[in-house]
Amino acid sequence: MIVRLVIAAVALAAVAAVVLEFARRRWNAATAEQRRRLLAHAAAPEKVGFAPARLDDLPAPLSRYLRTVLREGQPIPRHVRVDWAGEFNMGRPGADRWVPFTARQDFVPGAPGFVWDARIRIAGITVYVRDSFVDGEGSMLGKVLGLLTIVDKRGGDAFAVAALQRYLGEAIWLPTVLLPGQRVQWQPIDERRAQATITGGAARATLEFRFGADGLVESVYADSRTYDDGRNPPSQHPWQARVLRFGQLAGATVPVEAVVEWLLPTGVYAYWRGRPLRIVFDDLASG
Repeated sequence: MIVRLVIAAVALAAVAAVVLEFARRRWNAATAEQRRRLLAHAAAPEKVGFAPARLDDLPAPLSRYLRTVLREGQPIPRHVRVDWAGEFNMGRPGADRWVPFTARQDFVPGAPGFVWDARIRIAGITVYVRDSFVDGEGSMLGKVLGLLTIVDKRGGDAFAVAALQRYLGEAIWLPTVLLPGQRVQWQPIDERRAQATITGGAARATLEFRFGADGLVESVYADSRTYDDGRNPPSQHPWQARVLRFGQLAGATVPVEAVVEWLLPTGVYAYWRGRPLRIVFDDLASG
């Protein structure tokens, strides 16, 4: 009897391993297809790198920022890969429950767009999450162990705008995106703020960039972004990404620690905090 139980347990474990491996491969294949579609928009690299003269017509605080974080002659990348680590808040406002994640994210300014592929650990179980803005469409897919779907959203004007807002906010990790000729239009606000607008497909997103006394970005702010907690109908609320610390990575001055928050009527709700582990420019072969 015991021998039979052991054999059954081993057989079940083997079947489970096969199923999980199949799910992992299927997920990776779908992610690779998303990246392929994104990388198809990668433009030919610019022959001339960053020149400070390109900043003359930009709002003053933005010009100071780009002069601080970019070096003369710095290449203008057509593809950027960022490897992330951090924590997600899987709780709710007033009841935080932070869990660890790792992710790979690919950006293509020529699209503009991104594919973010993450693994979140919840109570010892891995949840696969893929968030993207490709071909003008936003999408989000989450599956427990790559098998059980827990979120599947795509399409819709508001969702596309929210994804494009994310892309624009994360441009502080690839600041050449903010240069003239890189799809972003700028309007001055005052000596510490400037407004950025970008279009992708039919979506149009606007964010406010706020700068500190040191010339670096303190935060990126939207007065309205789609908030969806999965329990109530989606609603519009202010949103911000705050830089906690700048540093050097891959020869660039970028945030090395940040937190992202909703500004809800009940108070500030932080839901993401993380740091880039590695940034790679123009590694198209890894797509």
